[in-house]
Amino acid sequence: MKSREARRQVIVEGLADHLLKAGLPGASLRPLAKAAGTSDRMLLYYFADKNELLSATLGLVAVRLMALMEGALPGKQPYAILLPRVCEFLDSAPYKPYMRLWFEVLAAASRKTAPFHAIAGQLCDGFLQWTADRLKVDREEDRLPTAALLFATVEGLVLLNTVGRHATVTAALKGASLAKSRQRSH
Repeated sequence: MKSREARRQVIVEGLADHLLKAGLPGASLRPLAKAAGTSDRMLLYYFADKNELLSATLGLVAVRLMALMEGALPGKQPYAILLPRVCEFLDSAPYKPYMRLWFEVLAAASRKTAPFHAIAGQLCDGFLQWTADRLKVDREEDRLPTAALLFATVEGLVLLNTVGRHATVTAALKGASLAKSRQRSH
């Protein structure tokens, strides 16, 4: 028989897959229990409450996304190269379920709905750190402000792509490239 922690991990793995397919509308206890192949009562045996269950599951979704991103962008890159590369792979098919779920979490977080507000903050911190770790900068004191700008820009561009404003995204990426080349020439 599996240990409680091992069973809990199997449940979280299955629920991460479920949320990537169904999104937050599939995050009530009964659909979650069905996706985990158990009852809602048994879910609460393995987790203190629904908030803990969702925190663990969305945490795993974030770990999976970070692993995909790591494989797509190993090493450090300058801002002008990293920005379009991150936008390109976040708009590709393997990442779309993650981005769709991310925007649903953000919408719930904007209403300060538990546990999404706390989870979104933690995920933002993790993505910001990932961005800072991938960013090649000339001066170390520029790392965090440049990473924050890159992260905010990527979020905005992914949002624009999500609502079909591809031409705006293309123009923004071209503008960022032009601004960077002008900056180097001065």
